[in-house]
This record gives sequence, C-alpha cells and structure tokens, in this order.
Amino acid sequence: MPYSTTQKAAAWLVHAFTASGIVAGFWAIVCISEGNFFMAFLMLFLTLVIDGIDGTFARMANTKEVLPNMSGQTMDYVIDFATYAIVPAYLIYAATIDGIPISEGGSYLVPEELRFWAAAIILLVSTLYYGKEGMVSNDYYFVGFPVMWNMVAFYLYYVYQFPPLGNFIMILIFAILHFVPIKFLYPSRTPKFKHTNIFITVLFVVSNVALLTIVEGKYDSALAYQIMRGLSLFCMFYFAATAVYHTWWDSDTKIKK
Repeated sequence: MPYSTTQKAAAWLVHAFTASGIVAGFWAIVCISEGNFFMAFLMLFLTLVIDGIDGTFARMANTKEVLPNMSGQTMDYVIDFATYAIVPAYLIYAATIDGIPISEGGSYLVPEELRFWAAAIILLVSTLYYGKEGMVSNDYYFVGFPVMWNMVAFYLYYVYQFPPLGNFIMILIFAILHFVPIKFLYPSRTPKFKHTNIFITVLFVVSNVALLTIVEGKYDSALAYQIMRGLSLFCMFYFAATAVYHTWWDSDTKIKK
C-alpha cells in the first residue's frame, strides 16, 4: 500500500534519530582526546538512551514497511559496535585514574604496558561476539555478556577503585563472559518482567548520570554520592541476579541441556 508523505517523513526522522547516536559517539572520542571524561561518558549515556528508545519509535512509525530499503537494524549494529566497543576501548586506553594527567604523576586506568592489549582484547572479543550466531536468543536475551564496554568503563572509572592491574583483570573476566552461555536481559525486548526490567534500566541510567555529575561537579555531598552509588550497584546486582535466574532457575527461560 502507498504511504503518505507524512508517514515517510516520520520514518526518516526515526532513522535520523537512530543515526544521531554515531554523532554522539564521535563527540565522545573528541572529549576523550581532550581529557574531558565527564562529557565523554555523558555522550556514551546519550547513545545508550537513543539505542534504548529508537526501536519503540521505529515500531510506532512502522519504518520497515514505510521505508523497506532502509535497515534500522543494520544501522543499529554499526552504531552499537562503535559506541559500545570502539569508543570505550579508546577510553580505557586513554583514561587515567581520577583524571590526573600522567604528566602530573597520574596512573593509567590499566597498567601502561597493557593499555594496548586491553583495547585489543575488547575489540577482538566484541567483533567475535557480533559474528556469533544466536547472539540474541529467540526469547530475547543476550547469550553471553553483551557488548557493553561503555558500562564496564564507567564502573571501572567511577564506581570501583581497583588498582590498574585489577582493572585489567576485570576486563579479562568480562571478555571471557562474552562466550559463557549465560542469558542476560535485553531490557527493551525481554518479555518476562518487562516493566520491572525497564524501570530498573531507567533507574540505572539516572543513578549513573547523577553519580557522574556529583563526582565531576565535585559536589560536597557524601550522602548524595552514597545514595547514587548504592542505586547504581543495586541495578548492577539486579542485572547479574536476573542473568543467573533466567539461565539456571526459571523453568520458562533456563538453558536446556
């Protein structure tokens, strides 16, 4: 059936909204190169929000039928790999602990001699994960730890205070988890407990952006910091606990042997 100019314009706007994620990702690279990690992480959170809601807009605008020659899914793959793997790999490569420059006695987030290897591991395992059949299960779970290095970078930089070698070990652990058959939530699509999943995801983004703002704004409020950090850790625990539950305990979703 023919679609109106308004319908086509709406579909194009949705695709443009999706594509804007790559612009935010590029701006994050610029910010990292300038040592502005506050804006870099803010841009990465912006890409997370865009990625989380553009699918809803696409379904509302019926983009697949209105613009059959445009693939929003392919655009998503390109943008997600850039913003969830390439940019965080560069961030982990470039970041120093507490943002103190090397010239002023600072230390890199990972041991200096392992910086390249940390970035290389992230990029290699992310590429292999994207090439794996069944990356997303039929019931809409990520099988294996999803390519979410933006959040790994955030937790290593702002939430935990591991020494550089500890950060490198954490990167190795998450790299291995890419290939362990554990079912992680796909928050915007996993049907079971969907409303709770979305609520926790929103809380996750809001608490982490607030934590980012408190730390970088140097606000003198230990209570606000502890509350936001606690909420952030609670959300992380929720995602970890649901992964265990849906993989081994829930009779509807657990992986059958």
